Parts: sequence; C-alpha cells; structure tokens
Amino acid sequence: MFGEHWETRKQMSDHIGAKITYPTLPEHAKHMIGDKGYDSDEYRAALKAKGITPCIPPRKGRILPVSFDKNLYQQRHKVENMFGRLKDWRRTRYDRCAHTFMSAITIAAIFIFWLK
Repeated sequence: MFGEHWETRKQMSDHIGAKITYPTLPEHAKHMIGDKGYDSDEYRAALKAKGITPCIPPRKGRILPVSFDKNLYQQRHKVENMFGRLKDWRRTRYDRCAHTFMSAITIAAIFIFWLK
C-alpha cells in the first residue's frame, strides 16, 4: 500500500545510527555522555578503542550490567537545554544550505548565550 517509501521512513535506534560516526569520534575527548538509546556493547567498545569513557546508563532489559558516572550524566541537561532553546529559533529548521544553517545556529547560540 505504501510502496518503497514506507521502508525508508522507519525509525532507527540511536546506537545503530551512531555507527556512522565511529570513524569521526574525536581522539581528545575524555567522556561521551549519551542516553539509553546509545547503550550497546559495540558502541561502548568503539568509544573505548578511541580512549573515550562512555557515560551511558544501561537499558532496562540489559543482561550484563554496566556502570556509569551518575554525577557526570546529570550534566547532560545543559546540552539538552541548549538544543531546546535552539528549537525556539524556528528559522533554523528551514535552511537548505549547510553554510546558511551553520550561520543561523551560530547567531542563535550567541543570542542565547548573551540573553541567558
């Protein structure tokens, strides 16, 4: 009924989408703070291979328990708040060129920082 387009609209879990970023993981980062969507043994191994300590809470149904720094994880709200404030700038959602989008995000971030 929906044709081929229906197959391309399925949602992808965060840890599967994160596989694309493996080659670009930064070498100098100390920690990666992520939500439960990034909890996979493969992603944790990729982070550790780059010397990055994962700070990801375990999924509810995880068989092998893993530990994470709860105090560090609480700092994640700062990033979430910033994205929430950037979403208030509706204009940035409609930019078609990467350089225009980046310019709009930069201006929005500057305003948010100074109005905070």
